[in-house]
Amino acid sequence: MIKRLQRKFVVIAAVCLLIVEFTIIGGINGVNIYQTNKNADDLLNIIIENDGRFPEFDPKGMKHDKPQDNSDSASPPESKKPDKHRGFNEETKYQTRYFVVYADSNGEITKVDTGHVAAVSSSQAIEYGKSVLDSGKTAGTSGNYRYKTGDTDKGKIIVFMDCRSDSATKNRFLLVSCAIGAAGYILVCLLIIIFSKRAIRPVVESFEKQKQFITDAGHEIKTPLAIISANTEVLEMVSEPNQWTVSIKNQITRLNGLLKELLSLAKMEEEKPALTMADFNISDAVYDAASPFTTLAETKGKKLTIDVANGLSYHGDEGAIRQLVSILTENAVKYADEDGEIIVKLFTSHNGKETDLEVSNTCKEPPQGDLTKLFDRFYRDDSSRSRSKGEKKGGYGIGLSIAQAIVRSHKSKISCKAENGMMIFTAQLK
Repeated sequence: MIKRLQRKFVVIAAVCLLIVEFTIIGGINGVNIYQTNKNADDLLNIIIENDGRFPEFDPKGMKHDKPQDNSDSASPPESKKPDKHRGFNEETKYQTRYFVVYADSNGEITKVDTGHVAAVSSSQAIEYGKSVLDSGKTAGTSGNYRYKTGDTDKGKIIVFMDCRSDSATKNRFLLVSCAIGAAGYILVCLLIIIFSKRAIRPVVESFEKQKQFITDAGHEIKTPLAIISANTEVLEMVSEPNQWTVSIKNQITRLNGLLKELLSLAKMEEEKPALTMADFNISDAVYDAASPFTTLAETKGKKLTIDVANGLSYHGDEGAIRQLVSILTENAVKYADEDGEIIVKLFTSHNGKETDLEVSNTCKEPPQGDLTKLFDRFYRDDSSRSRSKGEKKGGYGIGLSIAQAIVRSHKSKISCKAENGMMIFTAQLK
């Protein structure tokens, strides 16, 4: 159980860390891509606004430093307008590689300007322009070039800007950030694994104290129970047995059964339970363990059907598997509806890698909510797992916990579900 808790802690922490890193790296790269594309679009807008050329650089940011004195002017001073050329300098026009395609109002290309790029000829520029005009798009990417269209008095202008350098920078940034994130993720996961024992130490100590308490209390309670039992027998010898002595003996039997199951559960939940693992005929084991309940079911007006595939072999503790079958079958007989049916099945799973033990019983009113709670210690559902029409159905509330511990000790899974008026418990034995 401790190892399972440690693994769960490590997995949860690793998944949370992965989500955080993915969010951070994705966010950083998203912002980087957005900003790079925005800068390219700003450059394209500048070229379009200046009819296919860069304007002369204004060191003052293309705006006036002093507001105009004309207080009667209806428009605000230019100094209050946003600076759309911020971030560009006198070298920007020489560093930017672009070409321009001009078209008339009918969509016919009239002129191209390839004087600011070396990788594209005039004929290639015309092909690029025709492709954009045919697509009807106003902005986008074509090959290594980012383009944008604009309207002029004579028709359309399309500016293509070489973005190979920007694309390479974005890709390098993505690879570097992912590599650093992966290295950091692996390092933190290693630290989580190393310090996970310390993190779950309080839970481990609490579990160990609980297990020790169950063991100690079990041994301590046995003595007074034995004395009470002996005294009760003496009272029955001195006088006739009566309802009081019978009640005392019944409660002693009940407490002895509870102690036995508590000690069995504590033993099963040990890190390495003392199991004798060997190959055995599980078909015979399941049939032998379930068949004694046939008579019990008949006395309660219920029908028990045993459907076991012949000749199945399994590697595990035969005694523990027999106990598992007994617990599930007894549980099904106890909680099946009146005149209901109990079915015990053993078969090979569809993938052929597991042996499935399925115990089901009719149940018109199945427990509500999370059915996995049925495997909790001392859990009882008020509606269907309690007294019904005067019949005492209450057990100790730990039988299914023991069944779960047995299955887990074999590194397998057990589950339950309610469908078609049946409560079905399935142990997938690996």
